[in-house]
Amino acid sequence: MPTTSFAAPVPAQRLERAAAVLTAHGFTVEILDDAAAARSRVKDLIPDGASVFTGASETLRLSGIDEDINAGGRYRAVRPRVLAMDRATRSDEIRRLSAAPDVIVGSVHAVTETGSLVIASGSGSQLPGYAGGAARAIWVVGAQKVVPDLSTALRRVEDHCLPLESARTQAAHGWPSAVNRLLVLNAEHLSGRGIVLLLREAIGF
Repeated sequence: MPTTSFAAPVPAQRLERAAAVLTAHGFTVEILDDAAAARSRVKDLIPDGASVFTGASETLRLSGIDEDINAGGRYRAVRPRVLAMDRATRSDEIRRLSAAPDVIVGSVHAVTETGSLVIASGSGSQLPGYAGGAARAIWVVGAQKVVPDLSTALRRVEDHCLPLESARTQAAHGWPSAVNRLLVLNAEHLSGRGIVLLLREAIGF
């Protein structure tokens, strides 16, 4: 079962400490009250007509951000486009569209107070964009995802996130999830590229 200690939002001082260290590592960090504030802020951060890819994320789904991007008509949404393509004949095009959008929006599985973002994935489709393929990356992160260090982040992925995600994929697709790929972002060297919206509330896995 998921570890309940990884589900509670951290106190304000820990959130601020993580934000300060991430900022020192080149990320742009904003602390927001809740998912509604993040939903509004994401709209401000993405220009009309931009190509936008959303990483699979309960945070985006629950906040309404996923629907805003993929069904709102304001952007050139990549995910519905690639889902409509035949993977057998258009796999190269799918790969390119997903890897290098104007903007990628998603979440992470852990933020460390030492200034790293940790993202686990089964397919890896969102990782190229997060790592540098997208011109801008925006992560919306609940306060329960802040952990002291990288070892605790990896434990959060395995003990907390994976059981929850496996239950979701089992119900939705008929198979469990797996941590097949893991991305750790320790710094961002392009000013304004990597934006972390840290919420004071818990949301997502």
